[in-house]
Amino acid sequence: MNLSLLTALLLAPLAAFAQAKPEVANATTAAKRAWESAPAEKKALWQQQRDALKHIDLSEDTQRQIIIARGTTGPDAYHAHPTTTMLADNRTMICVWNIGHGGHAGPMARSDDAGLTWMRMDDALPPNYVNFRNCPSIYRLTDAQGKERLWVFAARTATDKEVIKDIPDRLQGYMPRIVSEDDGKTWRELPPIGGRISKDDPFRCIMTFSSIVRLKDGSHLGLFHRGGGIGEGGTLQVLQSITRDGGFTWSAPTLACDGTKLDGKHPCEPYVFRSPDGDELCCLMRENKRSGTSLVMFSRDEGKTWSQAVDTPWGLTGDRHHGICLPDGRMVIVFRNASPSAKDKGFIAWVGTYDDIKQGKPGQYRVSLLKTFKDGFYPGLHLLPDNTIVATTYANYRKEDIGCSIVSVRFKMSEVDALAGGAVR
Repeated sequence: MNLSLLTALLLAPLAAFAQAKPEVANATTAAKRAWESAPAEKKALWQQQRDALKHIDLSEDTQRQIIIARGTTGPDAYHAHPTTTMLADNRTMICVWNIGHGGHAGPMARSDDAGLTWMRMDDALPPNYVNFRNCPSIYRLTDAQGKERLWVFAARTATDKEVIKDIPDRLQGYMPRIVSEDDGKTWRELPPIGGRISKDDPFRCIMTFSSIVRLKDGSHLGLFHRGGGIGEGGTLQVLQSITRDGGFTWSAPTLACDGTKLDGKHPCEPYVFRSPDGDELCCLMRENKRSGTSLVMFSRDEGKTWSQAVDTPWGLTGDRHHGICLPDGRMVIVFRNASPSAKDKGFIAWVGTYDDIKQGKPGQYRVSLLKTFKDGFYPGLHLLPDNTIVATTYANYRKEDIGCSIVSVRFKMSEVDALAGGAVR
C-alpha cells in the first residue's frame, strides 16, 4: 500500500476528532458579529459595563490547575462537558463527563481530598451508562425523609448507529439516569424519565437538566431546554419539571421560557438558583442565537410563573452558567465567555452581587481562569470550608493535544481582591 495512503487512513480518526464542533471559536465569532451589528446605544452600554469591571487573569498560573483526565491524540481522549457534585462532608467530589463533543457518557472520577487528587470510577457504573448521550449531569438530591442520593441524568440513550456497547433489551429513551444511595460507591440504572426518542415525548431535550434547585416545600425544580425539532431546529425553549420524591418521579414538563416570544432569541442551558434572601428564584440562560448578551428571568412564586426574560449585564454573557454565593454576600458565576468585544477570553468567573444581576449592573470583576487551544468550558463549581473555590471545566490544555482535558482551577477571592488592587479598569 502507498505510504501516504496508509498514513492518511491511520490519521483519519484523529482528523475527524480534530474537526469536532469548536464551540469556543463559534462563541468568539458570534460575539464579534453581535458587537459589529449592535446599534450605537447598545454598544455604548456594553462598553460602559465592560469598562466598569476589573479584569483579572489567572489563566497562566499552572500551579492552580489540576488535571482530572488528560486529553491526548487517542480516539477516547476527547474529554468534554464535565459536571461535579460535592457530598455533605464538603470534601468528597464526584465528576462525570462525556467522550467527544456532545458524545457518549462513561467516565466518572472521585476525589476524597477536596479535588486535589482524583480516582477513576468508570468500572462502578452500570453497563448501559456508556450508551447515554450528551452532557451527563450529576446532582445530590435529598428526599422528604432526609435520604440523600446521587443522580446522573443525560439527554437520551444512543440510537442504533450510536451504540457503544450492545446490550440485549437495554433501556432506551429521553432523560436516562443512574442513581447511587451510598455516596457514589455503587450505582444502578433506572428507566429513563421520558419515553421513546420522538418529537412527541414531553421530556424531549437537547440536554438534560442543566440545573436543579430545592424549593421551599422540599421538592426540587429541574430545568432543561429543547429545540423545535428533534435536535436544535427551531427557536429554543426552556422547560421545567418537579420531583417530590427525591428524583424518582418527575412532573410533566411545563414551559418556563419560550424563544418565540423573545424577538427571535434562543434561550438554553438554564442555571437556576435562589436569591440570598431566599424569596426569589433567578435563572440565567445562554442566548444561542448570540444576538447580544445572555438572558435572565425571575420567579417570586417558586417557579410557578417567571418574568419575561431580559438581557443580562454584559459581563455575564456566556454559556452554561454555574455559581456559588460567598460568605460576604458576593456571587461567583463561571461560564464559557461569549461577551461581545471581550478583552478577556476563555473560562470566565464573574464576581458581583445578586443586586447587580437584578438591576442590570456590571458587577465587580471578570476573572480569566483558563484558556484553550480550541474547545472547552462547561463548568462545575464548589466552595470549600477554607474558602477555596474549585472550578472544573474542559479545554484543549496543550497545543499538541487533539482531545480536551478535564481541568480544575483553584483560587480564593482574597487572592483576586489582592490582585484587583493593581488591576486596570
